[in-house]
Amino acid sequence: MPSKRFKQIKEKTKEVPSDKIEKLIGFVKANCTTKFDESVDLSFQINNKQKKNEINIRTVVNLPGGTGKSTKVAVVCEDGKMEEAKKAGADIVGGDEFVEEIKNGKLDFQKLICSTGMMIKLSKLGKILGPKGLMPNPKLGSVTNDIKKAVIEAKSGQVEIRNDKDGNIGLSIGKKSFEDDKLLKNFNAVIDTLEKEKSNFSIKGDLIKQAFITSTMGISYKVKLEKSF
Repeated sequence: MPSKRFKQIKEKTKEVPSDKIEKLIGFVKANCTTKFDESVDLSFQINNKQKKNEINIRTVVNLPGGTGKSTKVAVVCEDGKMEEAKKAGADIVGGDEFVEEIKNGKLDFQKLICSTGMMIKLSKLGKILGPKGLMPNPKLGSVTNDIKKAVIEAKSGQVEIRNDKDGNIGLSIGKKSFEDDKLLKNFNAVIDTLEKEKSNFSIKGDLIKQAFITSTMGISYKVKLEKSF
């Protein structure tokens, strides 16, 4: 059953219509009445069922305001790139021995970056890394020879955007404690990324059917997008 706190939130906000993101951020923050710093989350429903093909989006967005979360980043690379990875802030760095550790189920990280030359060794571990969403991917910038850039972006606020089979996308754009302007910049970065993704597909109609914003323990509000795409 809904808690007393949640019932009070619904009572106060049930009449709020869909609105622009600038106005809804305030409502979402007002609903963050728990003792912890709640996340501010977005959810989208996209028009992924097309006659000729199904739309599957998988990309990353670099949030200019960060995420408010720390990401444990691991790097698999050659000896000559290990120092570069460490200086960039990687939490775990290794080569062949680290690959063996991963093979044996040691997955003590949230993001895995791999140099191009070492990817052939990691590619054999798809059954281990794939289900966890940890397999490096060139499209996501996690298979690269620019290890420094990849690590810095992963640590500073990079978030994956990926829709499920029903066309739903969910991601966090920060915390309640963030200034409104920071949350707004992160929101706009997500929208810009999705707009660019649309150009990669032959889509009839709009890409985004609906968009919502909520907090970890709050209720959701429908976002009125300023333009269709």
